[in-house]
Order: sequence, then structure tokens, then C-alpha cells
Amino acid sequence: MKFSVSVYSFMQYIQDGRLTPFSCIEKVKEMGFDAIEYVDFAFPEDEDPTEYAKKLRAEADRVGLAISNYAVGADFLNGSDGDLEAEVERLKGQVDIAAILGCPTMRHDVTGGIANRTYQGYDNVVERLAKGCRAVAEYAAQKDIRTMTENHGFFSQDSLRVEKLINTVASDNFGQLVDMGNFLCADDDPVTAVGRCAPYAFYVHAKDFIVKSGQGVNPGQGFFLSRGGNFLRGTIVGHGDVPVVQCLRALKGAGYDGYIAIEFEGMEDCVKGVAIGLENLKRYVAEVYGA
Repeated sequence: MKFSVSVYSFMQYIQDGRLTPFSCIEKVKEMGFDAIEYVDFAFPEDEDPTEYAKKLRAEADRVGLAISNYAVGADFLNGSDGDLEAEVERLKGQVDIAAILGCPTMRHDVTGGIANRTYQGYDNVVERLAKGCRAVAEYAAQKDIRTMTENHGFFSQDSLRVEKLINTVASDNFGQLVDMGNFLCADDDPVTAVGRCAPYAFYVHAKDFIVKSGQGVNPGQGFFLSRGGNFLRGTIVGHGDVPVVQCLRALKGAGYDGYIAIEFEGMEDCVKGVAIGLENLKRYVAEVYGA
């Protein structure tokens, strides 16, 4: 298994100027990772995305670091003013960016939910979501890039919903970015959820959360609410309540041996948090997969 880290993990430093998406490459290499993952919103607004992707690829090649994945936003219900075909075409452009970066995979959102919902739920829109995902996956296959949904964004976050979407798309080129922690945002037990989704995994995020019951008082700054009203706060991998080792066992049981990427969104110093998380994660992987 190879270790990667999302550039999103360094947003503390990127926002205050201590790092840039470009300088993260050398930093990540120094920290001992095999690869880095990029997200579309980290690209500078004043740079052409195609040209910036070329710069990132050249720098990664220079330091000997792979770019493992490209994660982008998408909405097949409401995006591009509700025009599904236009949203698909926009996502094809993002696939082209992923190809420049040299990524083997690209993760995209599917929707943030139904606008002005009237007696409609996931089952009512899954065919439309699948149509968009399938079209992007077919285009990406021509560039040897596999596309993925992620358990992300509340509406399409539960393991049963994600599994239904993947099986509705029914493409060998479409799978899942399995985020161990994100299931908690939909109050889905990570062990059960990862066990269910592991057979579809193209890529994995190791993420940890501190969890406090919604029955208790609000813990204050840094916490947000799950869909069901529990309190969650991002933290260092190994410091929270996500059963990372058990999730790894489920992934191993399903035969997964690809990238595992830290996605840190805690209050701790991000460089220190990522470094400690990598140390813990390497130890857990060695325990489950063998040294």
C-alpha cells in the first residue's frame, strides 16, 4: 500500500501563506509520503488551470512524487444551471486536468441534494446521478483514468446510497473513494460502512473525527453537526473515534491494496497533525497488511 495526502490537509498553511499548492509538493516529499492528492478549489484563481496543472506535474516529477488523485466538485442535479449535459461536459474538462496531472483516478461529487424538495428522495434521482457519472466515467476511460464518487456531502454520504449509485452506474471504470471518517457525517457506523463499500474502493481516505453525542451539550468551537445532530470535530488520524485499524482490516479483506491518503481537517497545526497521522497510519497498515 502507498501513502498519499490531500493538499486540502494543508489549507491552514495555504490560507495564511506559509505554503502554496505548489510548495506543498516538496513538503509532502520531505514528510515521507509517496504521493499527493489535489483538489480543484486549491488551484489559484488567477492562473489558467491547464497551465497550473502542468507546473504541478513538472514539480512532482522533479522531486519524485506521484500525484495520486484529483478531487473536484460536481452537481448533476443543480450544477450548470440544472443542465445535466453541460455539467457532464464541464466534468470532462476536469478529466483533462487529471490527465495532465498524471492521476490514475479522479473523484467528483454527484450532488449536494435536491433543491426545493417535494416528495423526492435519493431513489427518485439516482438514475439521473448515474447517467452523469457514467458519461464522465466513459470519457475518463479513454484517458486511462478511473472515476469515483465519495461518501461526501450529506445527501450521497450513507454507504447504502453510495453502493446503490455505484451499482446503478454499473461501469468497471466507476467506483468509490472510501473515506473512513466521512460516514460519521451521515451517522453511518464506519466499520459497517467500510465493510459494505470496500469491494468498490478505487482509493481510500484515512480521516479521523472526535465524536460526541448530540444528547449532550454543544462542545463549542471546532465542532459541527452530523446529519442526525451528533457533534463531530476533525482530528489527527489515531486521535479520534474512527476505528481506523478495523476499517483497514475490512479493506484488506476485500483485496484493496492501493493508495491510502490522509485527509486532515483538524484544529491542530496541520503539518504536525499530518506528520503524526502518517506515523500512526504506517503503524496501523503494517499491523494489518504486514510490514
